[in-house]
Amino acid sequence: MYKVSTISGLQNLIKDANIKLKKKWGQNFLVDGNILKKIAAHSGNDQNSYVVEIGPGAGALTQELASLHKGVLAIDIDTSLQPVLNQVLSAYENVQFVFQDVLKTDIEAELIKAFRLTEVPHYTVCANIPYNITTPIIFKLLEQSTNLQTTILMMQKEVAGRILAKPGSKEYGLLTLTVAYHAEVQFLMNVSANCFYPRPQVDSTVIKILPLPDKKVLVRDHDQFMNLLKFSFQKRRKTMLNITTAFFACDKIKAENIFDQIGISSQRRPETLTLEEYASIADAFYDEKSLR
Repeated sequence: MYKVSTISGLQNLIKDANIKLKKKWGQNFLVDGNILKKIAAHSGNDQNSYVVEIGPGAGALTQELASLHKGVLAIDIDTSLQPVLNQVLSAYENVQFVFQDVLKTDIEAELIKAFRLTEVPHYTVCANIPYNITTPIIFKLLEQSTNLQTTILMMQKEVAGRILAKPGSKEYGLLTLTVAYHAEVQFLMNVSANCFYPRPQVDSTVIKILPLPDKKVLVRDHDQFMNLLKFSFQKRRKTMLNITTAFFACDKIKAENIFDQIGISSQRRPETLTLEEYASIADAFYDEKSLR
């Protein structure tokens, strides 16, 4: 049996199975046993629970998760890994595989199918996700996964920094606000590039994302609010006065009056505003427009 939580074990497996690692799918596998155990531990320890792993790779994290949960659904786009995963996880009867693009997968439907359930269970996602599709995966989980309880994700350190950023910092932006709108986020740990094989060019960070039962802020028009966020950070060097007059097709005098009414300076830049302040701006302009 190959010990895939070590570099030597993983190298032997790759050689013997004639696996060609694919850079386009971010196949950098974590080979530090202690960190693997820590990440899995953050997913909880409940023998009645289910966990979804995105990109199981050679199965090192999958093994840890399988020992803690009733069922593990491992989703990977690379069908060439199927024989390897079958071998590495042969001792675990509670692991099921789906070889599909996760962005095109109905995760909750696959959970029901894999474990022959009558309804979607509450579940956790725990994964070392490919760097090149980190943001689409996060948005999919937050917007389409109704029974998702917790998400433990390892990602590029720079991207995690953007998610955890504070107003006024250069990292703060659309990703920060969009995730905050849907969830609470916690920093868990940093992981050195030296803990992976092959070694990536960047370090990683593990975060916990806790979806909120209701959105962080309530707004009158969800689509308008999200579009305002996107538009603001496309024009992040402009003042909110210029941004809102363009976005809401409103003259500057009227826009200034609206900002005065809600107590927010119209001269502030997009990266200085909190989620709550954006909600106040969106609702105030929505109300003004409805009175026209």
